[in-house]
Amino acid sequence: MKNLVKIGFAALLSVSMITTKAQNTNTNNENSLLWEVSGNGLSKPSYITGTFHILCSKDFEIKPKVLKALEKSDNFVMEINYTDPTEIMSLQKMFKTDKKISEQHSPEEAKELNTILANYGTDLKSIDSSSPQALYALLSTKAIPCSQSEVKLYEMELLQKAIKDKKNIKGLEKVEEQMRSINEAYDLKSTIAQLKMGKEYEILFRQMIEAFKNENAQSLYSLFKDERFMNAQQEKAMLTNRNQNWVKTMPEMMKKESSFFAVGGSHLMGENGIIPLLQSKGYTVKPVSSL
Repeated sequence: MKNLVKIGFAALLSVSMITTKAQNTNTNNENSLLWEVSGNGLSKPSYITGTFHILCSKDFEIKPKVLKALEKSDNFVMEINYTDPTEIMSLQKMFKTDKKISEQHSPEEAKELNTILANYGTDLKSIDSSSPQALYALLSTKAIPCSQSEVKLYEMELLQKAIKDKKNIKGLEKVEEQMRSINEAYDLKSTIAQLKMGKEYEILFRQMIEAFKNENAQSLYSLFKDERFMNAQQEKAMLTNRNQNWVKTMPEMMKKESSFFAVGGSHLMGENGIIPLLQSKGYTVKPVSSL
């Protein structure tokens, strides 16, 4: 399990704190990051919880209602199934690239990048064989307002409980699919541009943490929409396309058994968010205040 958590940490760091444009939806505005899915032929309800991938210990809490919803469910479904050995092998390869970063830049550009990387406690020589996802991991790590020894991984904590309770563990997508989306959204150039905004990320991260702790879904959603960190193409690759693919998969997982889905909070709302997409398929999706 220790190795599993370590690999999960690497995977979660590679995924940016997703942002998206605000949309009007027909979802209930009640503050909640836990939602119940029922109706449309389901024999028993399933649940969706919006997560915050990485938190400091002082900010970390899994609400009792979230734990109860997991206990009531047969399946625990993450974005990726971290218990699948094949997926773990794919994760181990995700941070390497065939073409060195220095080979993709002029000497002047490499010098500038080296200066930027100094702010993240490293240099170009140390990360020259890394992928854009590995570079983005630096950004996520720096934005966290505590040391790595104090970090808690929300999905990994839920996963450990699910394994202890002998739940069926499933994933909504494969590592290769997620990496394809990330590669489409963030090439090396755009990743470096994001690295230049490290301080702005730190401010945004703190605001998002407070919104998450208060289950203020609308405030959290408003923060996600900041266009400094995501353009239309990136939104389509990282949110819209993936949400639509997931919602095609979810009905089969909910049909015979109750499923508990844990996905990044940014995937819930918006015109192409999981909640309105499921509602458009005829499901009743409503916020949960308590269980």
